Amino acid sequence: MSDLINKILEKKWFYHFHLPSGEITESYMADDAMAVHSTRLAMLDSVLNERYDGKWGDSTAVDLACHEGYFACHLAAKGVNVTGLEARQDHVDDANLIAQGMQLNDRFHAKRVDVHDVMPEKYGRFDIVMMLGLIYHLENPVGAIRTAYSLTKDVCFIETQVAPNLSGQLDWGNYQFVKPMMGSFAVIDETYELDGPEMSTTGICLAPSIEALVWIMEAVGFKNVSVIEAPEGAYEQHRFKKRVMAVGYK
Repeated sequence: MSDLINKILEKKWFYHFHLPSGEITESYMADDAMAVHSTRLAMLDSVLNERYDGKWGDSTAVDLACHEGYFACHLAAKGVNVTGLEARQDHVDDANLIAQGMQLNDRFHAKRVDVHDVMPEKYGRFDIVMMLGLIYHLENPVGAIRTAYSLTKDVCFIETQVAPNLSGQLDWGNYQFVKPMMGSFAVIDETYELDGPEMSTTGICLAPSIEALVWIMEAVGFKNVSVIEAPEGAYEQHRFKKRVMAVGYK
């Protein structure tokens, strides 16, 4: 067994990576939470398999907050040229390590950058944009969604934990002047978890309602925005719409 594979198998990962040699990486996640990954993959594939059938190799993708590269590797294995952008250097290192171990480093490479510093003029535009499990860890989720839109050439996927919705009319400076609420955000405290590998880098987090997510995606310019239905056997958070994946088109 090579030193590279030994290095990969010696550590615990967030995901179960299936290596070409047949080994599977050990995960530090609880067994009952692992279905979150397979559910996300099924949701992505429900749109992409038909849309990109026969043209994977001619397509590009970016994974915003790519973490250890699990979803980027999934697309790279199909032939897509994938860029991973990630704020934490340890995740960047892990993603590039696993890309080597899975023999995908010719089609996937990760770089360190905060999502709010990503500009299409520097990083390019991509057929497929993924932003999975990110915006509910941000204090500026709207800015991140604008960034995703600016990078998208064809289709964008945004997956997030969601909060309860508020609707109705809101006084807007005067009781005689009101505006409709288009959705709502919950403020979540991660200020004491900044060292957590899957947590916020600032600690102030805004989780959108489903209605807010869809409305914001449409407001920044995405067309035909919809929430992807959870597949049979989905992770309980997706099944009960406590997490959702929305898809929008350019």
